[in-house]
Amino acid sequence: MFGRLGRLVVHNPWKVIAVWILAAFALVAFGPKLSDVTNSDQTSFLPSKYESAQAGKIADRAFPGSDNATATVVFKRADGGAITRADQAKVAEISKKLTAAKIDRVLSVTPLQVSENGKIMLAGAEIKGQTADKEVPDAVKKLRDATKPLISDTGLKAGYTGQAAMLLDNEDAFGKAEKIVGGATVGLILVLLLLIYRSPITAIMPILCIGLMSMVSTPVIVWVAKAMGLDVDESLPTILTVVLYGIGTDYILFLMFRYRERLRAGDDKKQAMIVAVERVGEAIASAAGAVIIAFGAMLLASLGMFRSLGPSLAVAVLVMLCAALTLIPAVVSLLGTKVFWPSKNWQRHPKGTMFHRIGTLVGRRPATVAIVSGLIVVAAAAGVLNLKSDYDQMGGLPSNTESAQAMDDLRSAFPAGMDTPTEVYVSSTNGQALDRAAVESFAASLTKQDGIGTVLPAQAAAGQAKSKAASLATYSQDGNTALIKAVLKTNPFSTAALDTINPLRDTVHAATPQGTKALVGGGTAAYTDLRSATSRDMSVIFPVAGLLIALVLGLLLRSVVAPWYLMLAVVLGYTATLGMTTWIFQDLMNNPGVMFMLPIIIYMFVVAIGSDYNILMTARLREEAREGHGPRRAAALAVEHAGPSVASAGVILAGTFSSLMLAGVSMMTQMGFAVAIGICLAAFVVSMFLVPGVTALIGRVAWWPGHGAEATQPPPAAGEMAEREPEPAGTH
Repeated sequence: MFGRLGRLVVHNPWKVIAVWILAAFALVAFGPKLSDVTNSDQTSFLPSKYESAQAGKIADRAFPGSDNATATVVFKRADGGAITRADQAKVAEISKKLTAAKIDRVLSVTPLQVSENGKIMLAGAEIKGQTADKEVPDAVKKLRDATKPLISDTGLKAGYTGQAAMLLDNEDAFGKAEKIVGGATVGLILVLLLLIYRSPITAIMPILCIGLMSMVSTPVIVWVAKAMGLDVDESLPTILTVVLYGIGTDYILFLMFRYRERLRAGDDKKQAMIVAVERVGEAIASAAGAVIIAFGAMLLASLGMFRSLGPSLAVAVLVMLCAALTLIPAVVSLLGTKVFWPSKNWQRHPKGTMFHRIGTLVGRRPATVAIVSGLIVVAAAAGVLNLKSDYDQMGGLPSNTESAQAMDDLRSAFPAGMDTPTEVYVSSTNGQALDRAAVESFAASLTKQDGIGTVLPAQAAAGQAKSKAASLATYSQDGNTALIKAVLKTNPFSTAALDTINPLRDTVHAATPQGTKALVGGGTAAYTDLRSATSRDMSVIFPVAGLLIALVLGLLLRSVVAPWYLMLAVVLGYTATLGMTTWIFQDLMNNPGVMFMLPIIIYMFVVAIGSDYNILMTARLREEAREGHGPRRAAALAVEHAGPSVASAGVILAGTFSSLMLAGVSMMTQMGFAVAIGICLAAFVVSMFLVPGVTALIGRVAWWPGHGAEATQPPPAAGEMAEREPEPAGTH
């Protein structure tokens, strides 16, 4: 099949190129934009079965407008002194002017309270719409701009924080990250390809082709998301850039190494590309299939952010697969040997290369190699025993943002959970109005619950007269529902805060007044449910994806033995990656934990792409065995010939992901490090040493029950061995 595809493309290159170019520009001109399906609110991805989501529905029904976005304005004196009565009057005046300014979507700005230490005063801005609405961050930005001239010459400083303000800074941070990562990724790939091939054409050609693929894949991703009713997370554009350029370059490298091998064997430029597509096409397709399966398995997730991220990246990989087997062969078959200009290395057969020496070591001492490489990944994996998850994404914002600095000021003077109170909704179950005395007593009892700092006094609902006595609950117009806001003692997104929610729910459910039911919602409760959903998703996705990837390996290798130890190797690599990331960020850098999404992110890239490298290496192992070489000799030759492409691909992909560490966002930094180190382990430890070492020890049993490893021809003579894949230029 791949031979026929290669001939079709190579004999019709201009038609293939024209189709891709027309498709790209048509989709850019008339296709949808990724921003149409982007959602920045992680908690909005929760399924309706979780209590926080059900509490949100009660809020929408009983308190219309209560889900409006809010921003907290933190005022302090520039000299660090206590807030005076004159300062309080000035804050009230500023709040009144901001309300009167009729800023789009800003309903009101209201002075709130002064801290007990007297150094911080708060005001609250109510913004029409939900926090995740695109217009809400714009409103915060306009408020910030309008506030600056009002506080000049007052001796006061003001900063906006809270979820709406943090969302604005988050979007700015991710926007900057996308630009930084995009530039760093392209620059790094150019440099590495120049070092490998010593040719500007070979370096630039993949960049241009992948850029074209980006134009094709983005609108297709949006169509798929809309068809499935999914939103995508705001991190997708940045991750998509890395996936397209990283994985795309990998597939191009696999093809180019085999193309150069065929040129060295004496094929003309067209025949060399046809044979290259025929020989490596199955391995590339299987590798892409494993990645697509790993990403596609995310559809089993209950969380919308995972369920949309996986298929989105799967679409990108599918587009790259099609391009690697059609567009790239078409372009290269036209360029011929000029693609390597001005280097002449494609004509020479390097001898005594580093990969020849590594292959010889693996072939002679497979047991030692397998044991040492296995011990390395097992030792690295030990770090996972201390793994903790961090759900404070807002805490991962750059510390120099206004919302982060204002939040620090707020938490220095108020209970840590002041900015995100936990919401308890009490609803009548018999259709009658609530017994307010019973509800007030119930609300007061919450202050005795572990982890609760205080219960906030209620604000009167719209059209409702304020009570003379301080009330701890806000009541709906029909009197059937009450809202109680409890402030936690700790950071509302810390592990300690999340751990208070389920005990609080147990207490609330057991102690609700007769004839009522209660639900606990709010930001902390939503992230508690997010934690539960993430654990559930990992327990479902990992085994399903593992079995499906093993099936792909079995079909490629025609074996029921090799897929099992290959998947075991990948699992070890995954665990080692998570262990090393835990050691670095949690133990060495004293972070409260690693980002809660990281285990799934590592799974998506390290497991899937680690399988890619194993597929390429084992396909070569099987090819060498079919040519009549014994298990140890086949392992030596496979490392010598496939090692350069695996190593080059690993360096490029690890480099592209490491560019995420330049983004300045904690989540991206952890993701970049974790995936980069995982790719290095997969390429340079698992695929280069562990897999060929184990395969050499197992021998031909590795290919049982298929007959694909039986020799199809006598072993080549020593002189013919020189015409195998050498080490890439620039590595010797």
